[in-house]
Amino acid sequence: MLDGLDPEQREVATALHGPVCVLAGAGTGKTRAITHRIAYGVRAGILQPATVLAVTFTNRAAGEMRGRLRQLGAGGVQARTFHSAALRQLQYFWPKAIGGEIPRLLERKVQLVGEAAARCRVRLDRNELRDTTGEIEWAKVTQTVPADYPAAAVRAGRDAPRDRAEIGQIYAMYEQLKRDRGVIDFEDVLLLTVAVLQDRHDIADQVRRQYQHFVVDEYQDVSPLQQRLLELWLGDRNSICVVGDASQTIYSFTGATPDHLLDFRTRHPGATVVKLVRDYRSTPQVVHLANGLLAQARGRAADHRLALVSQRDPGPEPVFTEYGDEPSEAEGAARRIRDLIAAGVPAGEIAVLYRINAQSEVYEQALADVGVPYQLRGAERFFERQEVREAGAALRGAARFGGNDALLDDVVDLPSQVRAVLSTKGWTPEPPAGSGSVRDRWESLAALVRLAEDFAAARPGATLGDLVAELDERAAAQHAPAVQGVTLASLHAAKGLEWDAVFLVGLTEGMLPITYARTEEQIEEERRLLYVGVTRARLHLALSWALSRSPGGRASRRPSRFLHGLRTGSAAAPGPRSPLDAAGEPGGAGRGTGGGRRRARGPVRCRVCGTTLTEAGAMKLTRCEDCPSDMDEGLYNRLHDWRAGQARQLAQPAYCVFTDKTLMAIAEAVPSDAGELARIAGVGVRKLDRFGADVLAICAGQNGGSDHLADA
Repeated sequence: MLDGLDPEQREVATALHGPVCVLAGAGTGKTRAITHRIAYGVRAGILQPATVLAVTFTNRAAGEMRGRLRQLGAGGVQARTFHSAALRQLQYFWPKAIGGEIPRLLERKVQLVGEAAARCRVRLDRNELRDTTGEIEWAKVTQTVPADYPAAAVRAGRDAPRDRAEIGQIYAMYEQLKRDRGVIDFEDVLLLTVAVLQDRHDIADQVRRQYQHFVVDEYQDVSPLQQRLLELWLGDRNSICVVGDASQTIYSFTGATPDHLLDFRTRHPGATVVKLVRDYRSTPQVVHLANGLLAQARGRAADHRLALVSQRDPGPEPVFTEYGDEPSEAEGAARRIRDLIAAGVPAGEIAVLYRINAQSEVYEQALADVGVPYQLRGAERFFERQEVREAGAALRGAARFGGNDALLDDVVDLPSQVRAVLSTKGWTPEPPAGSGSVRDRWESLAALVRLAEDFAAARPGATLGDLVAELDERAAAQHAPAVQGVTLASLHAAKGLEWDAVFLVGLTEGMLPITYARTEEQIEEERRLLYVGVTRARLHLALSWALSRSPGGRASRRPSRFLHGLRTGSAAAPGPRSPLDAAGEPGGAGRGTGGGRRRARGPVRCRVCGTTLTEAGAMKLTRCEDCPSDMDEGLYNRLHDWRAGQARQLAQPAYCVFTDKTLMAIAEAVPSDAGELARIAGVGVRKLDRFGADVLAICAGQNGGSDHLADA
């Protein structure tokens, strides 16, 4: 049972008496250590399987623990989430403690919270409703009653979605409605179990006779309510083993706190403390970066940070890349991902991680453009989000009846029309100060505004109807194939997962740390969030940021403060280049520890008048929009017809073959070979391979067929 464990894991497995605190860094095999500990105790006759309760925070983690225990011959051990364990006890003891049948469990509380708000004569939109529900959940796990909510929220620095007194009233009405209808919610499961164990000593004694040994995973994430339940389970005994890492505390907004982990030795002075620092997940290069990130941290959690020691062979250095704008950043990541897949890394072993879900759209599009499958984790697809669907409906209505809409009377250009329409859906020129769904909704609407600006720049004279058609095409094109693909996820959703290659994107001030993180404690949680992201990578790690939002925009952004001291200078002479190094790509190869110097990109000038170009469409054409064009109109029309045929056969929108601007650039340049064609913006390696022969044939005056489609 102890074979294959390292010295520290073996110490955990054999520490079967008294309180035990395991401080386990990312990738150090904590689940292996604690499951072997339980199984070893069972094999040694010290622990009886039915008397052990192992608790964690997700059904996935509990299922993994049960599977490992079965393989180790300890299948009788209970491994559950806090809620599952509490609900099981509450169902068993309810007839004895309360009488009758246990109330029905309310699966989703949002509808009832909405009704409570209506009875309080408070009108909540969908996002305020979700955030108010979150505030009620926070209040309950911190054991805050409705009357105390306003003061408690102020003390905790909560960014409430509405007036705190209003939320307190809604909270009280919500509790009243639950009582009237005989239902309970998930937080009530914990609260009622605590109440039963506190009030009925006979039941508490029965539970303690049943469960005599406790193991708690992810202990840094326990809430005050969960800690109280654990204390009641334990009673005056000390047979408990907790496992956690204060540096991975990223859910404080839900009421989680690492204080219980950090205070464990104070509550249990004789506790055995074991530190797991041998990292079996990540290469020395990734671990070095993770350690460097935490070395700059401050606060109580930082005082207990663990310096990891990689047990893996060396790998490629992390790549730091600065891009001029967000689309370039997304395209660069997509190209590198395509190269990794071509080099043998499965798409399912690659992840793109960002701070907020609204950042996903540009990466969905970039991956679709290079033909890489992807899957979204923990979020709706961009065009399936409620606010995006509502915005699309509003834009469609404005396009159809805009002539009779006073809202559009004073606006003439397309971006202004879109801003006017979306202002009725919650878009404002400046982002909201708070966090949560209000900010997520604004970011989604802001992404549509940016898309309209880029669309208008590329197609002068485009109408609102043209934009709606473009949105419909994009929505249809971004349905990912039903296969295993690259994971797109927020950093919060990535907790507990790992991949061979991880791309951490959008690492700018205002995004990470997020704008509304103001206190030192909030800033440090943002740093820990980046640490969690870094430690998800086994082998390849890329970190990137963009200096401006859109092509030609003002380069006003700064890279995240968390990268200070990590990306400057270089490590020792770079080793062999990995596929992640993306040789020869503009903006690739990275800065700092990326191994190689990023190729500088000077200003793009008009080839006719010499003016510096700033608009994306003009930069693709390498001339001002109003400068004379030497485009071969006949060639453009032939290319346009060919593109339509390709799009029909591929069942994709025409722009997925080539955009209008790319066709114009080809018709102006009239390339005679693959090298000249490849130098045209919008013709990447994949499209060159797929369509290059046809395009060159058309440019040479031959009939461009679709024979190459079968080989694509």
